[in-house]
Amino acid sequence: MYRIGIGFDVHPLLEGNSLIVGGVEIPHTKGLLGNSDGDVLVHAVIDAILGALSLGDIGQHFPEKNPKYRDANSIHLLNYVYTLAANKGFKCSNLDSVIMAEKPKMNPHILEMRKNLSLSLKINDEQVSIK
Repeated sequence: MYRIGIGFDVHPLLEGNSLIVGGVEIPHTKGLLGNSDGDVLVHAVIDAILGALSLGDIGQHFPEKNPKYRDANSIHLLNYVYTLAANKGFKCSNLDSVIMAEKPKMNPHILEMRKNLSLSLKINDEQVSIK
């Protein structure tokens, strides 16, 4: 059986915060504000997987009020969600994603992001598209 999920995430930028996208820390004067590391790309992927499996959303699995997830590495959260999917007999066949940001430029970091996501999803990095 095939399932398709759609995920979307937005966080405000804050002066002095770290900017982490796709598990990559990107040098910039501003970073994303979030309960965890604020990684909007990974959060969107997590929501897509959870949605495809009808398992709710990221907030239900990793609630902001739980201090356990404060400053959490979003790649670790994705690994957990991948395990949920795998335990239900599902696997990822490909990922197509879009980052909506004017600055900084994401292109220099895309290959590393693809590698991070492919490792978590247990697929080849050629099966991960980030635009």
